[in-house]
Amino acid sequence: MAEVDEMNKSQPIFIGIDIGTQGIRTIAIGYNGTIYAASTVTFNLAKGNELRMEQSPFMWWQHTGESIRQVANSLKEQKILNQVVSLSVTSTSGTVIPLDKQYEPLYNALMYSDSRSESEAALCREAAFAAGHYTAFSSSYGLPKIVWFHKHFPQIAKDVCLWAHPTDYIIGKLTGKWGITDYTSAFKSGYDLNNEKWPEYIEKTLKIPVKSLPIVLPSGTFAGNVSKECMEETGLPENVSVTLGLTDGCASQFASGSLSPGNWNTTIGTTLVIKGITYEPIIDEKGILYNHRHPDGYWMPGGASNTGGDWISIDYSKDELAYLNSKAYEYFPSRWISYPLRQKGERFPFAFPDIQGFDEPGLTKEQLFISRLEGVAYLERMAYEMIEKLSSEKVRAVFTAGGGSSSDVWLTIRSNVLKKPIIKMKHSDGAIGAAIVAASSYFGSIQDAGENMLKREKEVMFEEHISEQYEEGYERFIQALKKRGVVL
Repeated sequence: MAEVDEMNKSQPIFIGIDIGTQGIRTIAIGYNGTIYAASTVTFNLAKGNELRMEQSPFMWWQHTGESIRQVANSLKEQKILNQVVSLSVTSTSGTVIPLDKQYEPLYNALMYSDSRSESEAALCREAAFAAGHYTAFSSSYGLPKIVWFHKHFPQIAKDVCLWAHPTDYIIGKLTGKWGITDYTSAFKSGYDLNNEKWPEYIEKTLKIPVKSLPIVLPSGTFAGNVSKECMEETGLPENVSVTLGLTDGCASQFASGSLSPGNWNTTIGTTLVIKGITYEPIIDEKGILYNHRHPDGYWMPGGASNTGGDWISIDYSKDELAYLNSKAYEYFPSRWISYPLRQKGERFPFAFPDIQGFDEPGLTKEQLFISRLEGVAYLERMAYEMIEKLSSEKVRAVFTAGGGSSSDVWLTIRSNVLKKPIIKMKHSDGAIGAAIVAASSYFGSIQDAGENMLKREKEVMFEEHISEQYEEGYERFIQALKKRGVVL
């Protein structure tokens, strides 16, 4: 953590909290991007698939309090605890919790990765389509899980006073204020972002009482101050405000530097996720792209591929990766084509349930590695070409995050394939994004908060002669997909 100088002793500090699948991450960051304290608390989860389906909100709150307390103690030791101005929370998208009249959980949180609501997702799609609304519901969305719960636990469901998202629950515990959520969390629960209301089909067709759904407001809206009870539990000082949070994907987007129209974010982790900011929503009749609502009134289109960087951790050790990344400079642009999909079916930038990954036969380990790096870059280019085709707005720059951004050679390949600059921030995790949202009221906007608090680590600029060499490879990649039946 940074040493505190005299100038910074009078400057505001903002706290971001990220409730992840595996644990809690809390960061205290200054107005100029200095990180003063951070804490990570890991959940003690039982092995097995059940943790992917349900988790205990009580466990979340216990470990959130622990994580905040560690950060507060660190700030107290630095004599800057009283400079904390506000905090906010980010968590998973599509996770929902049934709460009773006392706002206590009636059941575990139904996790985004719980696939038991597949048939209910089909019902949601049918109901939404008949009513002329967004229809791309899947089992990872919140609304199908709510319908599933009412079907399978009717006796418990009749006592549900409020369906909350993870950020809503933690903010409620911090402030004692309940029944409110943010645009990004509400989206996958069926909220109509265009007309800013819960659609009638939710109650009329799906039989979910709308009174059990929260009021929806922009991320960064003041929710309340940290309660006296929570001050004692967490060690936070008086008058710390809490703002409505956002989903983890949107938090990572803000933390990456994608803050204003024309700027986009690619996060390469297990999968490849693309999110951007536009003046108008991007209308995609195929339902591959979806649109979140930006707190400042813009739109945040995005999509997620089943392809990404999972093949790297599965196929290579850390020692091998260091060697292969250094050797990759000798091979690119290569003449080989790979599509490193590790499961059957793709959802973005094209939807094709039968597609499977492929590599050219007979490649050495070094050749296979570079061809797969390029294959993901080609897929990323397909996504951005689709986005620009559907929208009249151009992609100016790509801000990058995720484990895939740690490879300099991959950044170089991607920039040259995309023919766009790629920018990487020094810190880009979800807790930073939550802190930016917490600071947005102080700075006046998300954009101003991010521009003050984020620090660039590097910017990679494409070179025309290399980009030209990638044109043939990209066309061969497209033809290889078409040969396998993909309709673009």
